[in-house]
Amino acid sequence: MEAEAEAVHEDELRDAWPVLSPRERVEGFHLLRPERARDFFATLEPPEQVGLLQALSPGERGTWLRVMAPDDAADVVQRLPPEEREDWLALLDAPSLREVRALLAYGEDAAGGLMNPRFVRVRPELRIDEALSYLRRQAREQVETVYYAYVLDAEQRLVGVVSLRQLFQATPDKVVREVMRTDLVRVREDTDQEEVGRLFGRHGLVAIPVVDGQGRMKGIVTVDDIVTVVQEEATEDIQKVGGTEALGAPYLEVGLRAMLKKRAGWLLVLFLSEMLTATAMTRYQDEIARAVVLSLFVPLIISAGGNAGSQASTLVIRALALAQVRLRDVWRVLRREIVSGLLLGAVLGAVGVTRILLWQELFHLYGEHFLKVAFTVGLSVLGVVTWGTLAGAMLPFLLRRMGFDPASASAPFVATLVDVSGLVIYFTTAEFILRGTLL
Repeated sequence: MEAEAEAVHEDELRDAWPVLSPRERVEGFHLLRPERARDFFATLEPPEQVGLLQALSPGERGTWLRVMAPDDAADVVQRLPPEEREDWLALLDAPSLREVRALLAYGEDAAGGLMNPRFVRVRPELRIDEALSYLRRQAREQVETVYYAYVLDAEQRLVGVVSLRQLFQATPDKVVREVMRTDLVRVREDTDQEEVGRLFGRHGLVAIPVVDGQGRMKGIVTVDDIVTVVQEEATEDIQKVGGTEALGAPYLEVGLRAMLKKRAGWLLVLFLSEMLTATAMTRYQDEIARAVVLSLFVPLIISAGGNAGSQASTLVIRALALAQVRLRDVWRVLRREIVSGLLLGAVLGAVGVTRILLWQELFHLYGEHFLKVAFTVGLSVLGVVTWGTLAGAMLPFLLRRMGFDPASASAPFVATLVDVSGLVIYFTTAEFILRGTLL
């Protein structure tokens, strides 16, 4: 019954964790038995681990840092203010300190910054029974995973990999070289974390070895590490597409000042950009004064183009993030979106024309030139939706080409861009069709 109560308490603590104060988190954490506390600590996200460790005493903090895998400890240290990092590093034992410092030398978005330098290794000339005995000794140490043993030569170059299943199935008199696989997936230390994530998804692996430029093995990236990275990358992209800076922390843990700072910048840019819409309206105020009916459809026109552009940019940004399309595919995407834009514009334009004709029949709202008004609106929607689709699809490619994050082509930004150009298309079309009648 005691074990069951402890398990229930652990679940309750996990559910309540987001709304607890730092003091309450420490009190709840201290109520867990040591083995439960270690499992619970491992399930926390890195920002939550940092917050908990900051609330603990220096002695407890050092204990928990030392039991963490080196890559996890490095991740925690990276999230600290620079002036606090040396104090935390001083809490580590000498071997762990060397490993963590080596990891901190890599970029945090590179495979070297994600890897764990502790892994199971064997020599290719070992007999199977010797390899299994050596494997048991290593498994008692703090290694990241024992699903695979990596075969290294005398210069620590990676030459193959062998699974536990292969070792157990092989006869004891064979040597590792005879059963190992050499067609393994590996990454360089400087490989971007997004590419590492794609390799995990493509090959369905539990771990991927990391090597340097000479092929020497430096560590492994495991699937649980990359899952966290993929979640963080997806969260950042979604936040950027929504028209804000990446928060970099759970929503409820971001302070009000930081939240305002990350949101106000983009809102100010978008607000100033929208002023161009007012400028464009001023340019066509004479046309609006002579044909007030045109102003009725301004929201319809700019929203159609903005929505089409936002839709296209979101699809292309996600496709680029997943490597479903690359820069070399820009012309294929361009042709595809031209057709899509024309077809979507034709559908929306036809609906707009039908609506005008129906309302004219029922309420006589648009005067004697309603057919030309309907044709103006329909043709404008066709042009604006096509343009919005192309702008939304091409802007992420342009940003990627310039070295920026395509997610910066946020839906609100694309919508604002298309709003201004949509007004130009609308009133230019109106001048051409309605000249001599309403204009």
